Amino acid sequence: MDREPVAIVGSGLIGAGWAAVFTAAGLEVRAWDPEPSRLAGLRARVRPLRAALKKLQPVRRGRLVLAKSLEEAVAGVRLVQENAPEDIAIKRALFARIEAAAEPATVIASSTSALLWSDLAEEMARPDRLLVAHPFNPVHLIPLVELFTPDPALADHATAFYTALGKRPVRLRREMPGHIAGRLAAALWREAVHLVREGVASVADIDTALVDGPGLRWAFQGAHLSYHLGGGAGGIADYLAHLGPSQERRWATLGQPRLDAEARERLVAGVAEEARGRSVAELEAERDAALVELMRARRRAIS
Repeated sequence: MDREPVAIVGSGLIGAGWAAVFTAAGLEVRAWDPEPSRLAGLRARVRPLRAALKKLQPVRRGRLVLAKSLEEAVAGVRLVQENAPEDIAIKRALFARIEAAAEPATVIASSTSALLWSDLAEEMARPDRLLVAHPFNPVHLIPLVELFTPDPALADHATAFYTALGKRPVRLRREMPGHIAGRLAAALWREAVHLVREGVASVADIDTALVDGPGLRWAFQGAHLSYHLGGGAGGIADYLAHLGPSQERRWATLGQPRLDAEARERLVAGVAEEARGRSVAELEAERDAALVELMRARRRAIS
């Protein structure tokens, strides 16, 4: 990887994760945020993320620069990783400022979790430089990055860039709201909410059914390969022939819940019971420690 600096626009949860990843690769990172107090605390928030990442891969020194303005942050960088809120007006306004200040060859990568490339690019002077590069939280530990651009050359360049950071890029062949992982997660959570609404089980038991059931398989093999093994020696073809109709019967009963007041009340109460008094910070620490061990186990198993 060459040593050209990169910029981070937006230094919240996602921006801090990217700062840890970029600096761990030895890059100079120029960060800017419209909220000065958030930017001022960025180094302190990045430090433990780098420490966690160090348990999985070599971490280089890198350099984190807190820029006084967006224009200062993006001047002369190879890539700008934008992490603004999921508000298309905010992102479009930022893109206009970035385009005015950045070099013509600078790639503008958006961490958007659900907005479409075509909508984001609509008012850009140079939409060919825009890339959707959506990470999965926590950014410093989860390797997935979902990429979309209609330009194959930019897609190739982005794939190589994020792979060199230790990420696992996947490329969308066409844009889709929520990309891939977000849609899969939304589909599963929709059914989990439906089961809570219907009184089938508690929030905690539904989470346990996922974590101690298919979640264990999915950590190593996805849904398609899992069902391939479910077909025995005949694989997915036999599974579809013999058990496909049972899947369709289940699909026909999947819920379409609303996140209304009743649903929110049940979910909030159920999560509070499941958390057993642990704070969000404590739960995050438990998650990150478990993710490190899981990633280590995956590497041993796959190698």
